[in-house]
Amino acid sequence: MKLSVFGTGYVGLVAGVCFADAGNDVICVDIDENKIKKLQDGLVPIYEPGLDELLKSSIQAGRISFTTDKKKAIDSSGVIFIAVGTPENEDGSADLSHVLGVAKEIATQMKNEKVIVLKSTVPVGTAEKVTQLVKSITKLPFDVVSNPEFLKEGASIDDFLRPDRVVIGHSTENAKQVMGELYAPFTKNGNPILFMKNKAAELCKYAANSFLATKISFINELALLCDAVGADIEEVKKGFTSDSRINPAFFYPGVGYGGSCFPKDVKALIKSGEENKVNMAVIKATDLANDEQKTVLFKKIKSHFKNLNNITLGIWGLAFKPRTDDVREAPSFEIIDLLLKEGAKIKVYDPVAMENTKKRFGSKLEYSKNSYEAINGADALVLVTEWNEFKSLEFEKIKNLLKQKIIFDGRNVFSPSQIKKLGFTYYCIGREKA
Repeated sequence: MKLSVFGTGYVGLVAGVCFADAGNDVICVDIDENKIKKLQDGLVPIYEPGLDELLKSSIQAGRISFTTDKKKAIDSSGVIFIAVGTPENEDGSADLSHVLGVAKEIATQMKNEKVIVLKSTVPVGTAEKVTQLVKSITKLPFDVVSNPEFLKEGASIDDFLRPDRVVIGHSTENAKQVMGELYAPFTKNGNPILFMKNKAAELCKYAANSFLATKISFINELALLCDAVGADIEEVKKGFTSDSRINPAFFYPGVGYGGSCFPKDVKALIKSGEENKVNMAVIKATDLANDEQKTVLFKKIKSHFKNLNNITLGIWGLAFKPRTDDVREAPSFEIIDLLLKEGAKIKVYDPVAMENTKKRFGSKLEYSKNSYEAINGADALVLVTEWNEFKSLEFEKIKNLLKQKIIFDGRNVFSPSQIKKLGFTYYCIGREKA
């Protein structure tokens, strides 16, 4: 099948490369000439495990190309994916200007029937808006399909190639047939393609992300209560998730969620509720709880040291989660901002997110080559992102490098009893401090 994908950000690039890997002819389009040149050379602008190898093999096979020529892509493709950004407006709503701009370009340039697929995360009613826009410009036949993505950063290739489900919103049998054929190679494991109306499909993405965000905020609030009453959140979690009705996934206490999806999608769902006079009280509470959770580790640090002026802290982990360089809405940035305001000196290390952190903080931080360098001479270790390399450590080396034997563990990576035996003062989330 001949496809084009408008937008070579995280979603668009992963989709384009995976469709090409499945044997389709794919043209990826972006207005950023520098990014397109890098992609033509096989250079991936984001960190995503496995993406660079898949991209290079697709380029070598001649199944994927990159261009800034919108007309060429539209002329050459029967199915056109819109995967441009939908950034958050100040009021929490999604900015659809880029989506509608691409839709207008397609309508203006198309010379034959097209299937226009909304891959960007968009609020309910967007397919309807795109349909009306395209109809106002052309009399040619077309379909508008809602096809939300459910990719986890750090595991997106596997998620795309072996999805739990594929959601397709459509209004015609032609669109259903085309999209069913396109996704057939990815659902041979028996997981379903779910066909539904466009509005239901649009809501599916927001529902999934907001529910997962709610699970995170729920376990974090329980952890705060455990801190207050002296219970262990791990024991509590084991007790209530042993109920067969409760899936334990995402019940991991920590410093709050971040990234490009959860914060934005939660706020967009709240905004959709407001526009339709639905309060969305549970989702609002999720958002508020997460804002509070991002300050919890800072409060533990402040409570311990009292005065942070000239205290040096070594921070491990800057990306919002492991296996990505994405620092959008990262809890680490909130913590760093609060610490800097208190006069703390900060040394940082992350396996892949250092460059993105430098763009935000510049010379305000000291950037380390490895985890041990980040704590050399520091008053305490602060763990924010649970990269695997932080889980197996030389604790005697850590004791020798730190000025004070103090660890603030924002992801409950370490065992309190083990840390206590080693002589550390240890703070964590919802478990007894050592």
